[in-house]
Amino acid sequence: MPNDRPPLIGVLAAFAAVYLVWGSTYLAIRIAVHDVPPGLLAGIRFIIAGIVLGLAAGWRGQSVPREWREWRVILIMAVTLIVIGNGFVTWAEQWVPSNQAALLIATSALWTAWFGTMGDKGTPLNRGAKLGLTTGFFGAALLVWPTETTAPAEAWALAAILFSAVSWSGGMIYGRAAEISVRPLMLAALQMLVGGFILTLWGVLDGQTARVKWTVAGVGGLAYLTVFGSCIAYGSYIWLIRQTTPARLATIAYVNPAIATVLGWWLLEEALRGIQLAGMAIIIAGVALVAVYGRGR
Repeated sequence: MPNDRPPLIGVLAAFAAVYLVWGSTYLAIRIAVHDVPPGLLAGIRFIIAGIVLGLAAGWRGQSVPREWREWRVILIMAVTLIVIGNGFVTWAEQWVPSNQAALLIATSALWTAWFGTMGDKGTPLNRGAKLGLTTGFFGAALLVWPTETTAPAEAWALAAILFSAVSWSGGMIYGRAAEISVRPLMLAALQMLVGGFILTLWGVLDGQTARVKWTVAGVGGLAYLTVFGSCIAYGSYIWLIRQTTPARLATIAYVNPAIATVLGWWLLEEALRGIQLAGMAIIIAGVALVAVYGRGR
């Protein structure tokens, strides 16, 4: 964290944007992805947002890096956070309900805590945090456990979401530790442009352009994801990575699923039953244990 503490109102506003907007993006993706295929939906979203944020950063005097070392950091973060962390979720929501996707992404807090134990600078987890990890991973297993009605495509989609949570956690830790002089706004813009280009290229090569339907749902979902999900919420998140602690960032992982679950139930009549409800409760309990006991490390 920088020596100069950021203003409290700025931190609170950034958290509010991430909580509320990202909690609703799962719903927006679920609605839009049936009309705008995943590679193009995610790719166009991030390219437009990257251009907007890049222009804003340039207007504020922020410059792009000149050294390959810094571009390598941007590329790694673009792949882990944008291409895998978001692109895989967008692809998976063709089959997986928005509330279930959000709950699996909640495991990112567990992966973050686990990754934090690795390497020369890793810190061992205390008993409470270990219990939280074990509990949360058990809940995730219940959510992805196949049933008699689980289609192969849905099983792969669930696995993709779980992997995206792993990738997101790794990218966040890497970005926090990486030595880079690029300011947060320009950093977010460049990540979006690089990740958006890769996702759009996938969409074009996959023939997704022929399947686009420019409906109200498709265009509206794309616009919401671009302006609110990418420009506002993602930009806020990138800023928070270097302005607050991992423990506080981890709270995103159990606030967002709560919002996504309510919105999915209210607007799309999505429901969690039986083993899924048990998995949801266990994941949230595990994440809460990690957040509470992990602060003392």
